[in-house]
Amino acid sequence: MNLRNTLPALGALALMTFQLPAQAAVSPDALVGPVAEYKLYVLDNLEDLVSHTEAFTAAIRAGDVDKARALYAPTRVYYERIEPIAELFADLDARIDAREDDYEHGVKDPDFTGFHRLEYALFHDHSTKGMNGYAQGLMDNINTLDSRVQDLTFPPKTVVGGAAALMEEVAATKVSGEEDRYSRTDLWDFQANVDGAREIFSLFRPLAEQEDADTVQRIQQNFDHVEAILAEYRVDPQHPEKGFDAYDEVSDTHRRALVGPVTVLAEDLSTLRGLLGLN
Repeated sequence: MNLRNTLPALGALALMTFQLPAQAAVSPDALVGPVAEYKLYVLDNLEDLVSHTEAFTAAIRAGDVDKARALYAPTRVYYERIEPIAELFADLDARIDAREDDYEHGVKDPDFTGFHRLEYALFHDHSTKGMNGYAQGLMDNINTLDSRVQDLTFPPKTVVGGAAALMEEVAATKVSGEEDRYSRTDLWDFQANVDGAREIFSLFRPLAEQEDADTVQRIQQNFDHVEAILAEYRVDPQHPEKGFDAYDEVSDTHRRALVGPVTVLAEDLSTLRGLLGLN
């Protein structure tokens, strides 16, 4: 899919129904480009999410546990990058990415579906038995998400705020290891969240620099610091596609050491909306 040709139309769509507050630091026209580019980023990741989910769920239906396990983390990456938009659809997000803690009967609850239900089967039970329905449900929900986002208007406030939200989630819940508790692929999720936040920051950086260049430079340095920490846990830094060490190999001390830099980055990113007059 060649999405670049749709940039002007997406830009117009992104701001069609959005009214900037009177105190905005930037004009609506200045936001058209970054918002449209971010929608292209989301659509590109959704395209990859659909194709990777197809392969992941096909492996489950085929009963190939090893292949499905290998595809689990690389598939989730595309969802984690675009969570600020995916979470706008609370019904789908719950069916795609909820954890067992969200349900009264935990993993036995019939409403517990999505990635983490399949994670439990693959990494705890080491089995695909009884998972065909869950696999098909995940595929259906991913396709529905893709369909809904195609015509979605992206409010600049939501987009810019998404950068901080991604990092806040890492610091608040993911560093503890609760997200991928059976697969121990948490570091894949961390990196995907950083990728998504950095994309937002990069797109709006030129506008933010006009308001406060020092803050922008500090955010850039914080991103570099967090990514340098994550790079220490790559299986092969020369081949990023090989991913990360299992999270249970990261000591509690090192996990706690992640919290500080991620929290500082989240706090600085939370100032972006104010800089652009979008609070």
